[in-house]
Amino acid sequence: MSVSALKTLKRLIWFRSQGRSLLTTGLQSCRCRLVRHIQQRYSCLPDDVKSLRAVVSPDISKIRNIGIMAHIDAGKTTTTERMLYYAGYTRTLGDVDDGDTVTDFMTQERERGITIQSAAVTFDWKSHRINLIDTPGHVDFTVEVERALRVLDGAVAVFDASAGVEAQTLTVWRQAEKHHVPCICFLNKMDKPAANLSFSIDSIRQKLKAKPVLLQIPVGSGKNFTGIVDLLTNQKFLWKLNSMGNDGRAFEVEAVNQSDDPDFLQMVSEARMALIEQVADLDDQFAELLLTDFSDDFDAVPSVKLQEAVRRVTLARKGVPVLCGSSLRNKGVQPLLDAITNYLPSPDERHHDLVQWYKDDLCALAFKVLHDKQRGPMVFLRIYSGTLKPQTAVHNINRDSTERMSRLLIPFADQHVEIPSMTAGNIALTVGLKQTVTGDTIVSSKASAAAAARRAQDDGGVGKKRGDAGVVLSGVEVPDPVFFCTIEPPTMAKQADLENALNCLQREDPSLKVRVDPDSGQTILCGMGELHIEIVHDRIRREHGIETHLGPLQVAYRETILHEVSAADNLDRTVGQRRHVVEVELTVRPVDMDSAGGSCELRFTEELERLLSQEVKEAVESGVQSSYLQGPLLGYPLQGVSTLIHSVSLESGTSPTMVSACVSRCMLKALKQAGGQVLEPVMSLEVTLGEEHLSSVLGDLAQRRGTVQDLRSRHDSKVLLATVPLAEMMGYSTVLRTLTSGNASFSLELDAYEAMNPQDQNTLIKKMAGLL
Repeated sequence: MSVSALKTLKRLIWFRSQGRSLLTTGLQSCRCRLVRHIQQRYSCLPDDVKSLRAVVSPDISKIRNIGIMAHIDAGKTTTTERMLYYAGYTRTLGDVDDGDTVTDFMTQERERGITIQSAAVTFDWKSHRINLIDTPGHVDFTVEVERALRVLDGAVAVFDASAGVEAQTLTVWRQAEKHHVPCICFLNKMDKPAANLSFSIDSIRQKLKAKPVLLQIPVGSGKNFTGIVDLLTNQKFLWKLNSMGNDGRAFEVEAVNQSDDPDFLQMVSEARMALIEQVADLDDQFAELLLTDFSDDFDAVPSVKLQEAVRRVTLARKGVPVLCGSSLRNKGVQPLLDAITNYLPSPDERHHDLVQWYKDDLCALAFKVLHDKQRGPMVFLRIYSGTLKPQTAVHNINRDSTERMSRLLIPFADQHVEIPSMTAGNIALTVGLKQTVTGDTIVSSKASAAAAARRAQDDGGVGKKRGDAGVVLSGVEVPDPVFFCTIEPPTMAKQADLENALNCLQREDPSLKVRVDPDSGQTILCGMGELHIEIVHDRIRREHGIETHLGPLQVAYRETILHEVSAADNLDRTVGQRRHVVEVELTVRPVDMDSAGGSCELRFTEELERLLSQEVKEAVESGVQSSYLQGPLLGYPLQGVSTLIHSVSLESGTSPTMVSACVSRCMLKALKQAGGQVLEPVMSLEVTLGEEHLSSVLGDLAQRRGTVQDLRSRHDSKVLLATVPLAEMMGYSTVLRTLTSGNASFSLELDAYEAMNPQDQNTLIKKMAGLL
């Protein structure tokens, strides 16, 4: 090899080795800079996210089953999202507008930015286990709130601090009161310019008829809202912004001291004294403590004693603690979590009389059903007593059936973790219960249910019983639908698939009703509102792959009668070798719907009550109840009708079916003679709008047969309260958006069924007959 060739080879070897060294050094330098950048940019993020398998399983006294309830857009889902983040179960803060929150996991929820179905999550906070259910705020999905509150021990009512109590807030509050659920209030959105603490407190006091117990006051207002003062401990909780933004995880806690602004000190002092005096008025034990040990200086009472008194007041539902913050700005959520563990009850502090008869045996209530494509139907259970384990057989008292539960899961929105067992006081998700629906009572065995029934009978206990099958927990009340429309598959080949999809959706949503029209054979979809029907239609298309066609939305009217009428009828028919002879005499009359609750009544004369056998009575009741389903005018269900049966005579050998047929025919004759009256659903309407659009909205309401009930001021806006027939509210959201340039919001809620005037009724009858 020549000398020049040898030099060239050496040079190549040197470049190769040095190049590799330089490349390695460059990569390491780049990697170091990248790691340093990530550490600077995301230093606020937690090192790791907690696993659901690590959720604490504490004593029952440290379990909290709570719900988040509020009006639309008050900040329920955002508050839930912050709770999960601060508890360490999510890596980032989700946002409703971005569609990446944990509890709003349905496609329809993320597209619309609203909660449609309640979602359950489980997490721990300071050695407490919290089972939380995020509920919808839209009136169309009220049943989701109803069934959540049925199984929960406490609730957090979230308010928009600039709006106070709104229409749907009132509805969910009534639901909580019906189930005797202790509540705490969270005044959210304190960073809004129009946020007003005293206005919100007054609206809670006046509209909810509750006694607000103010535990916190804000530090700053509007954009300058930086934290809160805890009046129990006299401490300030301050959140400070940094250059990279603030996730709210870090905050400062400092005592209120004399160096603070004098006006601020006086406000804190007055608020704390008002709190102490209010709690003393509501709790005798605390009042006695004040008078005996702290009569010279009430302000010297220890914060621990004050906290215990607030807890007693909350559990007795004599008052409601009020806290404040801004979930979107990550302020005030950690103190809210502390308040949940401090003031809301544990499962053993809520007394369920029926559960005592099961002792340590399993007793649980199914309150929600979901359908999973892989797992099949999944049932949410609230366990009241005993222990639940997978791969065991359980007995459904309502269905009188035994099923095998294959898997047991901890719910975390749409992500679930399998566990080996679940104890009393918790909320569990089960797989394998294919017959169970909302409201069913689940026990360990038929023998266990029978034993509980015997104990209840021996104790003279009262409760809803099902023969000797056992003591049944009260289910979930489902409101009647107000809208209906026809639904048709694209081809007859898809009819079976559509029926299966509707069956699945009905199991999930008890407020959805499906029936078949006896005359046309069409499938009728009945729901709680336009949005409800729209969501169901969308779910059939997306989840089941069926492009269905919806007919026009129609209103669910009711009918009643105007006069009292007596009628008699007889039936004489020979079927085969048997002769059936029945004679019936009865009277129908209208009743006051307010006193009767809108229902229909059936009574027998005292003499007839003694003479008729149970079988004949049931046949008569069947005939009357079937007549109540179709009114004499348009075939809508009847309301406010009372029937008195005077006589029923029949020859031996007459079947109960013939008795029912004769009674039904006699009822039809009487109802036609009594004169029909159509009842239409009238809605409570609340519109929040600017004063400049008030006249155009009022003019539009007058054309819709609306009646204005009240007009209130709320800061710079007007709140219009009115009642409007539901039939006139089709597509109102689009019209209101046009009239107000998108600067108004409204909510609708069923108020009552009212009689139509003769002119509107005649128009409706002609329209239904196809003459208009």
